[in-house]
This record gives sequence, structure tokens and C-alpha cells, in this order.
Amino acid sequence: MKKKMLVAGVLAALMTVPSVAYAASATDFSKIKVALVPGGAHPYFQPWITGGKAANTEFKTGGTIFNETGEWDQTKQNAAIDSLAAQGYNAFGIFGVSPSDINTTFANLKAKGFAVGSLASCPGGYDIVKEPQKNTADFCLSTDTGAAAYLAAKAVISAMGGKGNLVHLTGNAVDANTIRRMEGVKKAIGETAGKVKLLTTITDIDTDLQTATKAVTDLLAAKGKQINGIVTTAYNPAVAATDGVKTTKLPIKVIAIDDDPKILAAIKSGLISGTVVQNPWGQGYVGSWVLAALGSKACTMKTAGLYVDSGSFLVTKSTVATYDATRQATSKKILKDFQTKYMTCK
Repeated sequence: MKKKMLVAGVLAALMTVPSVAYAASATDFSKIKVALVPGGAHPYFQPWITGGKAANTEFKTGGTIFNETGEWDQTKQNAAIDSLAAQGYNAFGIFGVSPSDINTTFANLKAKGFAVGSLASCPGGYDIVKEPQKNTADFCLSTDTGAAAYLAAKAVISAMGGKGNLVHLTGNAVDANTIRRMEGVKKAIGETAGKVKLLTTITDIDTDLQTATKAVTDLLAAKGKQINGIVTTAYNPAVAATDGVKTTKLPIKVIAIDDDPKILAAIKSGLISGTVVQNPWGQGYVGSWVLAALGSKACTMKTAGLYVDSGSFLVTKSTVATYDATRQATSKKILKDFQTKYMTCK
């Protein structure tokens, strides 16, 4: 009972954080049109739409649009961005297709006077915390993917009883996020003093659910009886692993990622142990405000290219009903941090 009261108190405190730390109602964002542009179609990015619309309504920006026509090709994404600029959009929140080439895209947009944020992923190839200046966007608002994967791996290892064979299912092998996730999982395994073995890591299976399902089906058919736990750090493999354990009835502990309805239902029923959810809604909501503030010249970044963690949350059977309130409250706090710590506002 005391634990529930403490959680409720923390949520209440977070929810009372004002969404605006200064007189934002007096700030005119009407000339700023925000474009939220993922690399292509993927379920993860859908909450960007509602987050962007919430920001548009609350902060009265000049409009918002969500464009997922990049087809996971950097050239096509660049063409989509150019088209949006021609339509009058002048602030861009982007998940770049290429972790290296996207910096050129960011720099070109900045040269035209547009506000640019790197959302859900930061340019790869360097330490984003130690070297923010190498991100040519104004800021990066993304999950600390290494920390989230470490959290997930620690959770599944605990569910496994601290020993056994673990499988890691993840996304594109060259994506900076995937590399950080693999490092996070290996870090958690390394802390077990050899009691947990990484049986295999399967990459490049997040393009669609069909690809992920085939990979999981093949894995369970070949090695299912050897596997004690599965940690998934990409959306489609998480759904596929949940379905696979349900179908085969193998006693494998699973920690998934994100909050697909199948995953949440599986947590409630006890089929899987939990999931680590990210904060795409907050990326769309907070990112839109920051872009509007930068585009209108109401605020400037104190550190160019600054990385800010958008948050990740372990969801189990005991927290499945409350995690979304925690996530939205966290987004409000991140927004306040931008306004009071990370930016200088008039």
C-alpha cells in the first residue's frame, strides 16, 4: 500500500510540472510549421503524430505534418524534406535514414535558416554526450538506447533466475541505435560473471513483422529448447517473439520493447515478463515545441547539438496500467528542462 501511495505521489508531483516555464502564451509560434519526418513507415513513429498535434494545439504553431514517405532511403527522405520546405514547412524533426549522411542533410537545412532536431536517433559514429558539436542538428532528443537495452537485459536476466542462455533480437546492424543496444545487452551479460551466455544476436529483422516472424520461427525451431531468455530491442521482433512463445509454449522469459497491444496483453496475462517502452509521443510533443522556439528565435540552444534522453520505462504486470501517465509526466518535465536548463529564452 505504501508503495502504491509513493508511486501516486511521484506521478502527482510530475504532473504538476508546468508545461511551460515562462510566458509561452505570449510567444508567437504562428509562423512556424513543424514537419516530423521519420526515415520511413514504422509503428514506432505513429505517436509522433499525436505528440505533434498536441503541441500544435497547446502552443499554437502554424501547423504540423507527419511524412513517412522516405522509404528508408536517404535520397528519398531528402527529396521528401525538400518538398516539405517548398510547401512552407520551416522547422524539421527528423529520424535520419543514414546515421552518417544525415548530418549533411541537417547542415543543408540549417544553412537555409530552418530549425532542425534529430529525433529518436542521433547521428552515429561518435559519443553524442561527449561530442554534441558533431551533431549538425540543433539538438537530439532520443532514447538512450544503450541504457534502455541494459535495463531490458537486466530485467530478463532477473526473470531467468540470473543464469542460462540469452538471445538478443534487434534491428538494422549499421544503425547507431542498434550498435548501442548490443553494447547495453553485452554489458548486462558481462555483470553475471559468466552465468549468462549470449547464445546469439539476430539483427536486421525489424523491417516488417513478416521478416521478424520468420526469424523467430526459425530460431525457436532450431534452438528453442536451449533458450532461457529473449531480450528484444526492436519493435517487430518484440511482437514476433511474443507470438512465438505463445505458439510454442516454450518456457522462455521475454522482455520486449515498446507497447504494441499484443505485448501489453501478454504482460497482463503473464505470458511475457515485461517490456521497456520508449517515448515517441514525447519526442513529437517536446520536439515540436523546441523547434518552434528555435524557429521563432524565442529561444536558442545553450549547447549546439545537445543530446537529451527522451526516457525509457520498464513495464511489468504491476505497472502496465500506470506507465503511460508516467511517460507523459516525464515528457512535461523534459520540456521544462529545455526551457530552464538547455535553452536561453527571451
